[in-house]
Amino acid sequence: MTDVPPSFDVIVVGARCAGSPLAMLLARRGHRVLVVDRASFPSDTVSTHFLHQSGLARLNAWGLLDRLRKTGVPPLRQMLFVNGDLSVSGFADPIDGITEVYCPRRTVLDSLLVDAAREAGAEVIERFGVDDVLFDDDGRAVGIRGTTSDGVEREFRGRFVVGADGVNSVVAARVGAEAYRTVPATGFVYYSYFSGLDWDYQNRTRDERQFASCWTHDDLMMVVVMRKRDAYREFRADVDAGFQGVIDHVAPDLGADLRARGRREEPFRAIHYADNYYRRSHGPGWALVGDAGYHKDPLTGYGITDAFVHAELLADALHLGLSGAEPIDEAVAGYARRRDRDSAGVFNLTVAMSELTLSPFLGAVLTAVSQSPGYRQKFFTMVGGGYPSEEFFAPHNLAALYDEVGTPAAGRILPAGAGAP
Repeated sequence: MTDVPPSFDVIVVGARCAGSPLAMLLARRGHRVLVVDRASFPSDTVSTHFLHQSGLARLNAWGLLDRLRKTGVPPLRQMLFVNGDLSVSGFADPIDGITEVYCPRRTVLDSLLVDAAREAGAEVIERFGVDDVLFDDDGRAVGIRGTTSDGVEREFRGRFVVGADGVNSVVAARVGAEAYRTVPATGFVYYSYFSGLDWDYQNRTRDERQFASCWTHDDLMMVVVMRKRDAYREFRADVDAGFQGVIDHVAPDLGADLRARGRREEPFRAIHYADNYYRRSHGPGWALVGDAGYHKDPLTGYGITDAFVHAELLADALHLGLSGAEPIDEAVAGYARRRDRDSAGVFNLTVAMSELTLSPFLGAVLTAVSQSPGYRQKFFTMVGGGYPSEEFFAPHNLAALYDEVGTPAAGRILPAGAGAP
């Protein structure tokens, strides 16, 4: 390929929860950034909505949290987790000063992020479908080729290309980014938005059936049900009955309330999600961020939060490279190593919880947690991203918890591996 001067320092493919923050942070540091997306904004996408405190802390640091608050999304300050007859309720300690969580519609959140990227100076092109990644003669990514909404093919050149384009990432496919840790997905999700309900935030599981609820925009309640994959065909044949049936089974009183007062305001959305995986997320001239490089079951609601956290890590690494402080490929390789290290605990916990059946280990720990106010607080702070899961599940801490609540010797189950649920 002939040498063509790059028009941009960084080209970002995908403008949602990973791509727009990355573009914004780089543009704020004076870098020339292009971000493209197949969608136009505002637009919806099938997704969990939950934003943990650690994710909100990133929005706050970027000066965007007050914007989100002003959109009218209700704050949540109490959580309830129920599995069978085991119940744990409470809320996290403040995390970086954040005392609430939110469940915003993606139509609102993603538009806010795209607007912030534009305001920072990034060029944003909507309704642009990327077809290929361009490489130089040495195999280094140097740009993208794609098609505009009116069918015109265009190419853009950049010093670095980032795929923030989700599970089915075109960038990942074109650069040959292989998965190096894969855990098969176990379930599926259906959700919609209801008026007429006044439930609190909750996450309830019984007999491999789960539902969760949280307030979102427009005084609507997002209600989500999850089941194992072997029930998918039957569920899909009658979604209304299947959805109602999960809630009837898990919490009959709430099932009756949904039937009597709930009014579904929008169609059901389905997530028949991909496997849990880590993909190689760095190479000569390219990187992956968000679900393009690391994906897990939506059960723990960490997708958006991780996208924010990892976008910031990648922005820091790219800035080191673009400013000449460190070779750019080395800096980005460091981002990928840190992402893997910092996300391992959440990944392991999510995979374990996605079975919709508590393992003996998790059952023993959560039973003890439900009896200890102090450890219950640590549990919710861990859920919010303010306390490392590796520390929470460390054998010496669990031994102290078991001692405090008087767990019998036979019930004192410790993790099979360091930090592993």
